[in-house]
Amino acid sequence: MNLLKKLTITTSIAAASFISHAHGQDFQWKEATSNGYKYRYVTNDPASVRYYTLENGLTVILSPTDKNPRIQTYITTKAGSKNDPADHTGLAHYLEHMLFNGTNQFGTKDWVKEKPLLDQIDVLYENYNQTKDKAKRKEIYKKIDRISGEAAKYAIANEYKKMMTGMGADGTNAFTSYEQTVYTEDIPANVIDKFLAVQAERFREPVLRLFHTELETVYEEKNANIDDDEAKVFDTMLASLFPNNNYGKQTLIGTVEHLKNPSLKAIREYYNNYYVPNNMAVVMSGDFNPDEVIAKIDKAFSYMKPKAIPEYKVGQEKPITTPVIKEVIAPDENVMLGFRFPGTSTKDARLMLLIGQILANGQAGLIDLDLVNKQKLLKASVTPFLLKDYSALLLQGTPTDNQSLKEVKNLLLQEIDKLKKGEFSEDLLKAIINNEKKNIIEYYEKYSLRGTILNHEFIWDIDRKASLEYIEEISKLTKKDIMDFAAKYLQNNNYVLVYKKPGKDRRTMKINKPTITPIPINKEDQSPFLEKIEQIPENPISPVWLNYDKDIAKNKLGDVDILSVKNKDNALFKMYYYFDTKKWNSKILPLAAEYLEYLGTQNKSSENISKEFYQLASSFKMKVGSDETYILLEGLNENFDKTIALFEDLIKNCQADQAALDAYKEAQKTMRNGAKLDKDLISIGLRSYAQYGPQNPFNNVLSDAELDALKAEDLIHLLHDLFNFKHKILYYGPKSGNEIAASLTPIHTLPPILKDIPNIKTFVQIPTDKNKVLFAHYKMVQAEVAWIRVGGQYNSAITPTVSLFNDYFGDGMGSIVFQTIRESKALAYETSSYFQQPDNKEDKDVIKAEVKTQADKFNESVTAMNELLTTLPESKQLFEATKSGLKKSIASERISQDGIIFSYLKAQRLGNNFDIRKNVYEQAPKLSFADINAFHDKEMKNKNYTYCIVAAQDKINEADMQKLGEVKKLSLNEIFGY
Repeated sequence: MNLLKKLTITTSIAAASFISHAHGQDFQWKEATSNGYKYRYVTNDPASVRYYTLENGLTVILSPTDKNPRIQTYITTKAGSKNDPADHTGLAHYLEHMLFNGTNQFGTKDWVKEKPLLDQIDVLYENYNQTKDKAKRKEIYKKIDRISGEAAKYAIANEYKKMMTGMGADGTNAFTSYEQTVYTEDIPANVIDKFLAVQAERFREPVLRLFHTELETVYEEKNANIDDDEAKVFDTMLASLFPNNNYGKQTLIGTVEHLKNPSLKAIREYYNNYYVPNNMAVVMSGDFNPDEVIAKIDKAFSYMKPKAIPEYKVGQEKPITTPVIKEVIAPDENVMLGFRFPGTSTKDARLMLLIGQILANGQAGLIDLDLVNKQKLLKASVTPFLLKDYSALLLQGTPTDNQSLKEVKNLLLQEIDKLKKGEFSEDLLKAIINNEKKNIIEYYEKYSLRGTILNHEFIWDIDRKASLEYIEEISKLTKKDIMDFAAKYLQNNNYVLVYKKPGKDRRTMKINKPTITPIPINKEDQSPFLEKIEQIPENPISPVWLNYDKDIAKNKLGDVDILSVKNKDNALFKMYYYFDTKKWNSKILPLAAEYLEYLGTQNKSSENISKEFYQLASSFKMKVGSDETYILLEGLNENFDKTIALFEDLIKNCQADQAALDAYKEAQKTMRNGAKLDKDLISIGLRSYAQYGPQNPFNNVLSDAELDALKAEDLIHLLHDLFNFKHKILYYGPKSGNEIAASLTPIHTLPPILKDIPNIKTFVQIPTDKNKVLFAHYKMVQAEVAWIRVGGQYNSAITPTVSLFNDYFGDGMGSIVFQTIRESKALAYETSSYFQQPDNKEDKDVIKAEVKTQADKFNESVTAMNELLTTLPESKQLFEATKSGLKKSIASERISQDGIIFSYLKAQRLGNNFDIRKNVYEQAPKLSFADINAFHDKEMKNKNYTYCIVAAQDKINEADMQKLGEVKKLSLNEIFGY
């Protein structure tokens, strides 16, 4: 995941920390003792959180819930990129990568022989760091490469991941942000003893082995960041908002110059300074007994010794008194406005969240209604960006066609002026509170999201009691309070403005490919420590299979099937109108779905409808897909009838709005042009072309001429007629199936006979009869290569083999593909390969592989993947760990809520009448390596592939592509269909 997306997700989840459980409840800090351990808690906490501080200062945060037999874990250090030394930026992120490589107890097969070589590498990197002469640096690097290869002979790469795979862990990963480095695992509840034993050893005294290849992986991550236009805007914004603070002075990954000159000594010093118990926390949310778990954590981590943490000096910022205006050159264009706010632990940071929701909440905010709904901007959003020293409110706007960026800026500032003048209703404040009440139920019903919220509260020193009192706090605010607060922080001259303008970015900065000799990964070796972990007992978890006849209630509303699952936990509902659109593939249905958002009825305007949905704490979303189409309505059960009636009135009585259609068409043209500048969409288009040919689901869109000729009546007729086609109703909520039918009978009126979905267009996958190359030019540092091969028809009998093969071969950080291409050869930051079974029995299997690499490593990367597609390497240890992990993962998996219904519908589409996971659980452990090797040879070895390549045409040699197969360079019109 790129860092900007990661930060956005992190911030949106962290914002949930400020949402209280219920208005009017009494929240007080209390102390208690249980099982000999003192802890603090807040009364009426919906997550039942306990806060412990062990004798060595380690914070332990526990939130028990028994809904799923799994536990989300975070081991967190209050140190990130802002704590990097100024002359070694990117160091915290480097260290995060290295914490997967073991200690002197695991990750090595002979520590006595390995250590002297690692010591030599330490010295060489220090010399390399301090040497300026290019020739001398080259010689030192050759020595580093040679000795790293020798040291690697004693290393056991990926042993940590093998241990976690064997436990059935999911989400093995880590991330570094500005003030945190976090190590994440989602584990079955019965392996907690194994997990703690591994983590305690992992942080005891990590060894910085295999640094040579991991360094190249970080280079790849940096180059990907250089290619990310949004990251350029974001970095420019922070540098301008915080010129004196490390948020702006230091980037997460570090500068190119510092990355090219790493210091193992500095990394080790960073670890010793910050990875100490009084600066760390263990956060767990899931199925466990907190009295038992706290004793186990104490025993595991009691060896840690507290020490003073280096003083961090907050870079104090001067007030911005004149707008700071910056420019970033990129393929597309938009505007970002940033206002500085105090840090997360303050009341003003909490109120910033409220200000953000008044401006934009996705439904009824000022910007939502005035700019997005009225199509004055193509897109607009508001993001509260939470940090400890300071926070920021970020507004973004994308122009419509022929609209200047200054006009975008002025429109955003006009909405801020409305906020300061109080031009918003009291009803909006009440609606925000109601929606927050609904949100808190959603946040805390998921054990994984609970853990995320608690982790961020720890990092940012957010008081749990203050978080829980957020709704009470904002409920007391008057309109004048909000106006005064907005006037204080959102002035006419105290912002940073970043224009992202179209043009050619003349920056050529990148980290060039160093000479790296591939290292051995010693797949068959294992340390005595791993054997010790495997011997720790665990109580088996019994799997729970879905029984589609018992788990789903089946009722009727006329000829419409109602499939429902009862929500016994809370008062929320989700209801879907579900259409099987496999053979429809209508070009105008996706446009009609979007057009609906801008329409009103004879009695209600589009703006009033948006407001009414938000006041009900409800929402609707229409998703049009090539396989299925549905309309989702969700909200509070108490408002179920009103929500359904409101939507039914809209879709049945929406009126054509020519002005809205004209604006929508112009917006579509702008978005279509923007799509051609998105390398991810280009890549998706290439892969669809590889499977289906020139006419495919991706480019099955209206031509420019067809779009111009589109009439409002065509879209309105389709919307009015939609419920006359065959469909199902899916429901998850507090009502029974009979109650849903009774509620819908007067609202969801149906014709005597429902029409069949029209068979307009069916796409058929084409055989991969020869090696081909599809190439699309995109100006960037990296090259992205995907392998596509269309296989045979769906066969449920091979699903157990497919599941085991994918986990072993190329789907995950512990897989053969990842180990070989990233860890051994340092050729890519992202790489994978897997066998994909279809979602419909009429479709075919697809074999996929992917490498995202530097353009100058194109040949090496392609060769490496082709070798793996030809010969499946055997690792007995990894294979057994994969089998064990797959079984444990399935045993602890619980499909629930509306997921039960969608599992049933998928089974139906595939011709199954049972939970296919049962077959995987029972049959996969019986498979041998010979079985999956035979599968690999049958499906991958010596087969034809279509290579989908997105890269800058001046960085990839055409002759090299021709060696792979017949080359076809696709134009953007061929890819997108317009």
